[in-house]
Amino acid sequence: MDFKGSDALPGPRIEDHLPHTVRTAAKIVIVGGFGVGKTTMVGSVSEIRPLTTEETMTQAGIGVDDDYGSESKTATTVAMDFGRITVSDHLVLYLFGTPGQQRFWFLWNGLFEGALGAVVLADTRRLEVSFDVMGRLEERGVPFVVAVNSFPDAPRHPVPELRAALDLPEEIPIVECDARRRSSSRDVLLTLTRFLHSLAVTGSTV
Repeated sequence: MDFKGSDALPGPRIEDHLPHTVRTAAKIVIVGGFGVGKTTMVGSVSEIRPLTTEETMTQAGIGVDDDYGSESKTATTVAMDFGRITVSDHLVLYLFGTPGQQRFWFLWNGLFEGALGAVVLADTRRLEVSFDVMGRLEERGVPFVVAVNSFPDAPRHPVPELRAALDLPEEIPIVECDARRRSSSRDVLLTLTRFLHSLAVTGSTV
């Protein structure tokens, strides 16, 4: 059969293949409220084409989805985002971004299954949303770090003030980030891997 001129799917890119040195894979969830930048983070840091399940926002979400600060947002994740990043010669992270709207939170338990750790993305304009998110992770026993995403119109606060506002214990890392930047998103994931390593070494849980 001649496929010349057909719409055949492109083959895998070189970066789609895992390095032969990789020995360990870990599942990481990127979680947070609506519009905090989860899809953006997965997309910015993934070394493969990110898989997204975004749909155009409709009238059905009015009064249901919290779109504070997201007036220009026209699409929303309805199932998950998926990406991958190789952080060392031996370790690869598979990233699962959760939907942020509360009406889709029932999907979270399935996405949390088998997760080694999580990144809680927070927005200083809506810090209160993070309490429910962190509570669900604590219920499932999933260790997490908090990454405060920088938005142009969001107030900036010193990390100690953010820690106090979120009632975070000292041992849980909290960092500032720009989810649009690959280097910043990667730094967040490296902070998480170091935190998970420290928990494994000490045998402690959070």
